[in-house]
Amino acid sequence: MRTHQTVAFVKKMHAKYDFSEGKARCRMTVQECFRVLENYVDSSDPDVGLPNIVHMLQTAEAIRAAGHPDWFQLVGLVHDMGKIMYLWGCAEDGQVGTADGPQWALGGDTWVVGCALPSGDARPGVVYPQFSSLNPDARDPALNTPCGMYEPGCGIDNLLFAYGHDEYLYQMCTANGVKLPKAGFDMIRYHSAYPWHTGRIYDHLMKPEDHEALKWVLEFNTFDLYTKDEDNVIDVEKLWPYYQGLIDKYMPGKLKW
Repeated sequence: MRTHQTVAFVKKMHAKYDFSEGKARCRMTVQECFRVLENYVDSSDPDVGLPNIVHMLQTAEAIRAAGHPDWFQLVGLVHDMGKIMYLWGCAEDGQVGTADGPQWALGGDTWVVGCALPSGDARPGVVYPQFSSLNPDARDPALNTPCGMYEPGCGIDNLLFAYGHDEYLYQMCTANGVKLPKAGFDMIRYHSAYPWHTGRIYDHLMKPEDHEALKWVLEFNTFDLYTKDEDNVIDVEKLWPYYQGLIDKYMPGKLKW
């Protein structure tokens, strides 16, 4: 992932997954998308070997039990659905859907491309910094400084992150007019951005209002990280009518994917 996720690669993936009229890859309901993901196990997730539908329902149910609003629960349900990209992926782009295939553009911690990559000692939010030197952008003087191609304080929404399921689902929800509050979009887009929300290595690029986004993303991640439990039996059929109601409220019908 550190070797291949460059500014050029991220821009290539944004172009590949264009949601402009006539360019979406297919139309599916959320339920249909879940069916496609039923047998997909994310090999980059070291926590457990659960199918994504089970983990996502565990996350949503924990959020629901904590008394958070229904839009927050829906984010818990759909937050990993961007992994549907494996349908259109290839080994060259790090998007093969098999357990032993490359998935470095489907999952994994994301970071900002176009400025200095994570460095120093490994610490919370910053893993394997020693591999950052493998990235070609690390040798480009225009891209290897703390700000790189950005202006200080430009805001987190104006940064390019390593491409994965987070960015894809954010773009998909935006293109389909999904009616979530900004906090919900931030949870979807940045929940894997550990160098930002946990490592805090991009504080110099944040706007004051980004601290509100940071608060929501950290709250979401308490559920995303700590609800994965192979012993927690989830009755998908029993729970589905409730969550179908949330889908119908916020992201109904056949959507562009």
